[in-house]
Amino acid sequence: QVQLVESGGGLVQAGGSLRLSCAASGRTFSRSVMGWFRQAPGKERDFVAAISWSGATYYADSAKGRFTISRENAKNMVYLQMNSLKPEDTAVYYCAADGSLRSLNFASWGQGTQVTVSS
Repeated sequence: QVQLVESGGGLVQAGGSLRLSCAASGRTFSRSVMGWFRQAPGKERDFVAAISWSGATYYADSAKGRFTISRENAKNMVYLQMNSLKPEDTAVYYCAADGSLRSLNFASWGQGTQVTVSS
């Protein structure tokens, strides 16, 4: 199983940017589909973005045009660049591994990092 640690969350004003990072360790990372999810207070965890081992990406409609997922296989890192942030982007963001681009089910999860966007 892959161990995941997120970082980069924080407080930002609407219209600002944040870059989330996810450090992976454990079994082979380079072949794993990686993803980002988020959970706002009182809501279910929602898909944000995913990336295959070859770099193919997939985004939720809410993330398209504003967020970019990327990975550095040599460093076992996945990133989520978030631009033009809105208050509704406020949530705990989770990194996920061992997933499927078809089903968006993931087997491994990090502890999450809080993102708060003020209006």
